[in-house]
Amino acid sequence: MQFKFLVAAAFLMAVVIGNTNAQVVRNGKTQHQRIKQGVKSGELTRAEAINLRKGQKDVRQDVKAAKADGEVTREEKNEIRQDRKVESRKIAIKKHNSRVKE
Repeated sequence: MQFKFLVAAAFLMAVVIGNTNAQVVRNGKTQHQRIKQGVKSGELTRAEAINLRKGQKDVRQDVKAAKADGEVTREEKNEIRQDRKVESRKIAIKKHNSRVKE
């Protein structure tokens, strides 16, 4: 009986951790797709795209550092979420400024 409980608890824990990691990846891919679409449509210049990609890289490094100890704390999640919001806003601002691809 105790073994079944441990297996069920381990499975539940794996599902929760898997969903958290999937969300982190999905958000990063969405930002990348927005930058890629902006370059393709001419809304972003080459320099703007490089700058935005650097910001995305910084967020990915923060995520990697948060996961390094095996546990992402609530504070780390909030910090990553805030960093993503800032980067998302930067993408929106750059895509809607007066500069166009040369």
